[in-house]
Amino acid sequence: MGSLSPQLPSPSSPLPSSETFYRIYASFCTAKISNWIECYDPSNNAWHRVTTIPGLIENQVLKSFSMVSIGHFIYIIGGRLCQKFPGHEPDEIFEVNVEVLQRVLRYDLVKDVWSKCAPLRVPRFDFACTVSVCDNKIYVAGGQSKLSSARGTSSAEVYDPALDEWKLLPNMNTLRYKCVAVTWQGKIHVVGGFAEKRDSDGEVVPWGIMERSSAEVYDFENAKWDLIRGMWQLDVPPNQIVAVDDKLFSSGDCLKVWKGHIEAFDGELNIWNEVDGSHLETLSSPISTSVANWPPIKRQYLTMAPIGSQLYFLAGYRMPGEISRSKCDVHVFDTSANGGGWNSLEPIEEEGEKELCSHCCALRQPQM
Repeated sequence: MGSLSPQLPSPSSPLPSSETFYRIYASFCTAKISNWIECYDPSNNAWHRVTTIPGLIENQVLKSFSMVSIGHFIYIIGGRLCQKFPGHEPDEIFEVNVEVLQRVLRYDLVKDVWSKCAPLRVPRFDFACTVSVCDNKIYVAGGQSKLSSARGTSSAEVYDPALDEWKLLPNMNTLRYKCVAVTWQGKIHVVGGFAEKRDSDGEVVPWGIMERSSAEVYDFENAKWDLIRGMWQLDVPPNQIVAVDDKLFSSGDCLKVWKGHIEAFDGELNIWNEVDGSHLETLSSPISTSVANWPPIKRQYLTMAPIGSQLYFLAGYRMPGEISRSKCDVHVFDTSANGGGWNSLEPIEEEGEKELCSHCCALRQPQM
């Protein structure tokens, strides 16, 4: 991969080497169409629709769930079920929350078959979820369990695919939601989120920013959670945190999903630092357009997936004009020490608009 300017990378050809064996999967919906799953192929820079998520009736969408992969299976976990209703004005849509789900679904990429798994012990949305590479189990923690409450939960649980069974873990030290989970250095880290703590009487007590920007690390040997204050450093929950070659990377928070650069976590100093050469204005939103009398192009979604030493950023934009069209930009950053920085692929345009419903997941293609 050639070295390109970090300020404005030019379109390049699809990427070769090990990335050709991986695909990135993401779930989308529209105002009138329920969730489906699309696949992005880095080898030819192309998207194609794979399947629809079952069990949703007309105008229902699933949001704030987690999508992870193990082997050739994709798991859809929890989330909040929403119903969409048309408004009085053209293109006006109202969204109403229906319920918080315990449901867990599994999609078999080889057989093209959906199946139901054992449900979560605790219904939840906006929760942390990660797959441990040590035992190939799915860990979830935190989130919200009730639509009527803006308070998180401290509960955590683990799923064993071999047994199709969820087991409760010890509660975290904090109630938290909109947190993210990542497996790092062989441990489960639950980072950031809106966090609160209960006192000995069960009452919620106010916390300072160091606690609200904390993380919890699961101690497998002692079956308990250890609190790390200030690991995230921001009062706003992170958007995504991923692990690559024993390093943690992030690019933004829930309010500003792209800060303009990538940051890496320094575990010794407990601080996030900007990665050299990672500045990229192209991912910023809004983007000015050359079309007269049209507002800037607004980014609709941004999600990140690690493949090897590469970080794939997939961004969707609404194109200017009266006809509803959108485009997807894919930018790839090489995190290796001798990497070539950014590589940007040709934009992909399509009709209509779509909404990202959960962060993506990458998995190695099964042998058919």
